[in-house]
Amino acid sequence: MRRFFIDAPLGAEMSIQGQDAHHISRVLRLQVGDSIVVVAPDGSAGIALINSILVDKVVLALQETLLEDKEAPLNVYLAQGLPKSDKMDFIVQKAVELGVRGIYPMDAEHSVVQYDQSKKNKRVERWQKIAAEAAKQCGRSVIPIVEPIRDLTAILGSLDAETVVLMLYEGQTAQGLKQALAKHHAKNYLLLVGPEGGFSAKEVALCQSRGAYIVTLGPRILRTETAALTGVSIVMYEYGDLGG
Repeated sequence: MRRFFIDAPLGAEMSIQGQDAHHISRVLRLQVGDSIVVVAPDGSAGIALINSILVDKVVLALQETLLEDKEAPLNVYLAQGLPKSDKMDFIVQKAVELGVRGIYPMDAEHSVVQYDQSKKNKRVERWQKIAAEAAKQCGRSVIPIVEPIRDLTAILGSLDAETVVLMLYEGQTAQGLKQALAKHHAKNYLLLVGPEGGFSAKEVALCQSRGAYIVTLGPRILRTETAALTGVSIVMYEYGDLGG
């Protein structure tokens, strides 16, 4: 059954507008009497019957509420150094499938790509759409937020004191991600992943001064997209719901 996010609480009568309404009527060609799953902003879900299909709106009637437990018991955030080409599209999609709560696109010192403000806004808008589609596809109860593109200093400054920061670094470090996770069972984790050129010494020193854990994923140097998804998977397996 198709899944859609609505911008209002579950109620006896609900509606879907905009692109999702177009998708329901013109792409999926659903009809009056068909059922879909709807998810409200608070994560509550229900099965809704299509009552009517208008030009720009689909009107729904709630049939039953669903008891779902789709979200991980911890919040994992990914700060990803801007990679080349369309790798970020892939990273966003797969990170959402794995259960991240939010994504911080990061303008790192070694990032090759450089966007002006207009391009930054368009990219974030694109990544947010990818996150929404991935959330629908994998049955999430929330759509993870893709934050505006910022540098490392701004991202670290936006965190609360309870967030454990883990920097994945290919340089010389004696501490593995598994060892760092064994020291803390936190509610919030932020994974920092550099672009293709990795993190600069200045960025590593900044993280060390903020109390971040500088960790390795092992003896092999992984591509940025591989490192990001491997890191998220390890945290989710260790303390989340990945693996059941």
